[in-house]
Amino acid sequence: MCLAVPGKIIEVDGKKAVVDFGGIRRRVDTSFIENPVVGEYVIVHVGFAIQKVEEIVARETYRLLDDFDKEELAKS
Repeated sequence: MCLAVPGKIIEVDGKKAVVDFGGIRRRVDTSFIENPVVGEYVIVHVGFAIQKVEEIVARETYRLLDDFDKEELAKS
């Protein structure tokens, strides 16, 4: 299974950007998106920003992942 995760662009340097994933920051390649801007949210898959998304979409994704994690913990 593959998973792409939303994150917020914190810093841009050419075709690379630092993206924050809820407190975890990673350097990602932005070659697949046009004009990455600090403050925008992107979907990242295996180190590549593949799509821009609205902040509300990113926040809802985090909420759903958190709910899923809580359900899994309750099962154990």
